Amino acid sequence: MKKIFLFCIFRLPLRTEKLNLILQVINNKKDMIIVPIKEGENIEKALKKFKRKFEKTGVVKELRDRQAFTKFSVRRREQIKKAIYIQKLQRMEADV
Repeated sequence: MKKIFLFCIFRLPLRTEKLNLILQVINNKKDMIIVPIKEGENIEKALKKFKRKFEKTGVVKELRDRQAFTKFSVRRREQIKKAIYIQKLQRMEADV
């Protein structure tokens, strides 16, 4: 079984603050994404696995969150709204 290491390159304008932010987020994620490939497996399939694993790490989401500061009260309010929405959906599903 071969192991291929794929690295993601961000296509963002290379401003120093954005570059530092990217490096900070990547350094916090200490695990490297490893995609094991079986003999004769298609490279597109491996890329799809890599993209799925990369998306699950949440690096891009964290980058977007760190671009602008949000107050704790605003974050808490958004969490409460999301919880209310989910509870409403669950109630509607239970009624049906």
